Amino acid sequence: MRNRPRPAVLLLALAMASSAHALDLTETWRAAARHDPEFAAARAAHEAGRARRDQAAALWRPTVVLEGGVARAANESATRGARFAAPGFGTSAGVAFDTSVASGTAGRLAVALRQPLVDRDRDAQARQLDVAADLADAEWGAAQQALVLRAAERYFDVALAAERLRLLVRQQSSVDRMVVEARDRYRLGDRPVTDTHEAGARAASLAAQRLAAETDLAVKRAALADLAGVTPDDAAMRLPGPARDEALAPLDHWLAQAAMRNPELRRAEAQVRAADAGRRRTETALSPTLDLVARLARARLSGSGDFGHASHTVDDRAIGVQLAVPLYTGGMRSAQRAEAGANLEHARFAFERARQQVALQVRAAWLDVSVGRSQEAALAAALTASAARLDATRTGLDAGDRTTQDLLDAENDAQAADLALAQARVRRLTARLRLAALAGELHEAALAQADALLQAPR
Repeated sequence: MRNRPRPAVLLLALAMASSAHALDLTETWRAAARHDPEFAAARAAHEAGRARRDQAAALWRPTVVLEGGVARAANESATRGARFAAPGFGTSAGVAFDTSVASGTAGRLAVALRQPLVDRDRDAQARQLDVAADLADAEWGAAQQALVLRAAERYFDVALAAERLRLLVRQQSSVDRMVVEARDRYRLGDRPVTDTHEAGARAASLAAQRLAAETDLAVKRAALADLAGVTPDDAAMRLPGPARDEALAPLDHWLAQAAMRNPELRRAEAQVRAADAGRRRTETALSPTLDLVARLARARLSGSGDFGHASHTVDDRAIGVQLAVPLYTGGMRSAQRAEAGANLEHARFAFERARQQVALQVRAAWLDVSVGRSQEAALAAALTASAARLDATRTGLDAGDRTTQDLLDAENDAQAADLALAQARVRRLTARLRLAALAGELHEAALAQADALLQAPR
């Protein structure tokens, strides 16, 4: 009877299967959206920015305040020459009234309502808050585009580092066989001792390169783990395949799209509008305000005094309008106006600088994409030629027409051509994603198209 596999063995097999699952760009981006602290901070900042719209709306809603207080108080009053009249008592002149609370308790309770009616400063402040919310939206859009691009770059960093290490391991294995063959043939007198030394030196050099490649891969895998919270197995990483014949819109199209939708330009434009709103607010510093005010209050004082126990209660009810006209701000208005004007100039020049930078970035990315297919074709031809040269050099070495150094050089050139082609394909696809990001079009659909171009390492 066969032994059934243990649960621990099954769990280990499932874990190995999941680690071998091919990781793509979309999965990396989704994981980064859940894990990346920088993106989480941008999300929180966006939520804070959205709340500014509610603040702008609340500026024109009424405010209601409940006031209350308790204190120890004293009150003395003396009235002379008063006239007194009451039913059944007639009328008396020259009456005196004296009240006294030497040590008493004073209580006060009031409800006050204020509804702004006319206030240019509130209008300006509301515009500032709305523009600040627009700026938060623009920054959030920029953060989303940046995360997609950053996830793709970290993914390809790991994939290229793993490919470089794989090629070095393959080359080192080939050179190690050449070392053994050179030693055996030297013992047989078929090869000079220099072949052994040359092969040994190249093997030692490749060992050092492999250690550096392993270190580089570990660092880049850690960077990907910090971003997305995943540490994929090397077999799970994929690289772009051959370029497909796809139409690329003209440069003018991408420049126009970037001018309208680029996240950085939208953010810079929002900063200009925010600075302009701040400048406009300084113009309202001496504007009058008109408010509707209502008040319901009661104040009571009770305690003992010169004439025994006494109490005094006052009820206050009022509703009306209140006008306030600022006359002098101590120079604050002119200072704030100067600051706001300088901030506006700074924002305008920053926007112009951002526009120039985005245009240059679009041109560079467009050229990388448009020239990328030709570069890949040339590098693919170079790889084919290098492989043919390597085979011919092996044959020539067996025939005595080539040296071990020739074979080592051919082996090194073939591996370099293989890595250069992989790097060119990554550069082209990354440039395509960067071009979409510059135009504000780098979303999940663009990543899905990029994933369709990936293939497992050979």
